[in-house]
Amino acid sequence: FQGPYSVGDRGKMAFGTATRALQIDITSLPAGGAEQWDKAIAEANAEYRTRMHNICCDNCHSHVAYALNDMEITAFGIRQWDMVKLCFLVFCRGRFLSLGGFVKQFLPFGVFLLIVILVRLL
Repeated sequence: FQGPYSVGDRGKMAFGTATRALQIDITSLPAGGAEQWDKAIAEANAEYRTRMHNICCDNCHSHVAYALNDMEITAFGIRQWDMVKLCFLVFCRGRFLSLGGFVKQFLPFGVFLLIVILVRLL
């Protein structure tokens, strides 16, 4: 996912490597397991190559939700996926892929918070 009408399905993403992931058991897929997973991702990629997407409304979380809905998977009690459910699920239940991923995700906010606190104290 690299911007409007572009899907980076070769491992390149617009904002760098993934920092957090949510593992979903695909053995419970209705038909085909890994084959169904691969087919749904390919179909979502094809669809999102035709869409104008942006950071707020139709983004990478929408793209993933589209694929999950296409494969008709139920995980974490969710059957109908959307970008909001996916975002909160990854934030609350996703695991960091490395210490560096944790730092990448929270260091900018920490620096911003520190600056705000320092400005308020001065």
